[in-house]
Amino acid sequence: MSTGFFGDIQKIRYEGPESTNPLAFRHYNPDEIVAGKRMEDHLRFAVAYWHTFTWPGGDPFGGQTFLRPWFEDSMQAAKLKADVAFEFFNLLGAPFYCFHDADVRPEGRTFAENTRNLNEIVDYFEEKQAATGVRLLWGTANLFSNRRYMAGAATNPDPDVFAFAAATVKTCLDATKRLGGSNYVLWGGREGYETILNTDFTRELDQMGRFLNLVVEYKYKIGFEGTILIEPKPQEPTKHQYDFDVSTVYAFLQKNGLENEVKVNIEQGHAILAGHSFEHEIAMANTFGIFGSIDMNRNDYQSGWDTDQFPNNVPEMALAYYHVLSGGGFRNGGTNFDAKLRRQSLDPQDLLIGHIGGMDCCARGLKAAAKMIDDGALKTPLDARYGKWDSPEYQKMLRGEYKLDDIASWVEKNNITPEPASGRQEYLENVVNRYV
Repeated sequence: MSTGFFGDIQKIRYEGPESTNPLAFRHYNPDEIVAGKRMEDHLRFAVAYWHTFTWPGGDPFGGQTFLRPWFEDSMQAAKLKADVAFEFFNLLGAPFYCFHDADVRPEGRTFAENTRNLNEIVDYFEEKQAATGVRLLWGTANLFSNRRYMAGAATNPDPDVFAFAAATVKTCLDATKRLGGSNYVLWGGREGYETILNTDFTRELDQMGRFLNLVVEYKYKIGFEGTILIEPKPQEPTKHQYDFDVSTVYAFLQKNGLENEVKVNIEQGHAILAGHSFEHEIAMANTFGIFGSIDMNRNDYQSGWDTDQFPNNVPEMALAYYHVLSGGGFRNGGTNFDAKLRRQSLDPQDLLIGHIGGMDCCARGLKAAAKMIDDGALKTPLDARYGKWDSPEYQKMLRGEYKLDDIASWVEKNNITPEPASGRQEYLENVVNRYV
């Protein structure tokens, strides 16, 4: 049933690279086989409920620009928003969506009221999912917007806030399980500090470790079969956040005995804020064995903050999906568009056009990545660069069969005098460009 919000727009179809229709896919063909799998099954696209249906269009210097008929804090408005959301998923052909609790239910006066509101919406979502076939990629709790979380949630100096946040995650994990979610995400937007002057690192990191262990314990208690994910981000809104990047998260997981229980949801924009590239963070997660899922967006490279724009850089996407595919592809994870319109993009069709462009960009990147892997375009020169390590003597060094003095004797006996070899960076950069 149409809500009328999108007018007479019909379901978005694949029309091929020559199409000039802004409401059609040019590169994303869900049924196209890439590397032995349907494109839809590779990419596992999801729509972010918060930016797409909840964000009012504000920025640090200006308030609301979007006027949506569901912009009020009531159950009736929440259900209208759900109607529009699932109509949007169907028009776009997106197989998944993601949400925070605060995105989908009215804010109650108490924890119990919040829970009742969330459960009522989950009932509604169950009906919508059954009718449309759209699935939940992941759920999460908003532990950063309400003023109670101004000094953090798990890391708050007030234990009552810790308890309220933990109870909220419990209800959101219950909701995610009910809706068949593939993952549950924790993003510590306020888990950090504004100044060291009033911050006890030891206490806060211990609290954060206990909180995450509680989540994992409860996952097993209720039989949730999805993956628990942490989303790294270095700063903004706080001056420094403890889950700075993939490497920091891995160290935190190791310290708390959770490296085999929790994986990461990596956002392109957050990777840039941490001083990395997106592909760096994905490759690092593969190295540590904690890659889970991705939030797809981009930053404005002139602004220096998290602008959450739709992706439009095919070479960046090609390298990102190269590392996704090299690590075996998504298992429970997928590609969530944690992206929002610019505040001047007021028309309902702009919501569709932004997602269409992002999906086409990702599709082109995926196909380029699959071809690079198939051709060995990057792996062959990479293997050659490290090839000497495969020799028996050097393998003994890695296995610990040679001690430091043994190595020194071996170098002297064999007159080892290394000569530098070219890293061939410019050649490899040109190789990537040939595929995009």
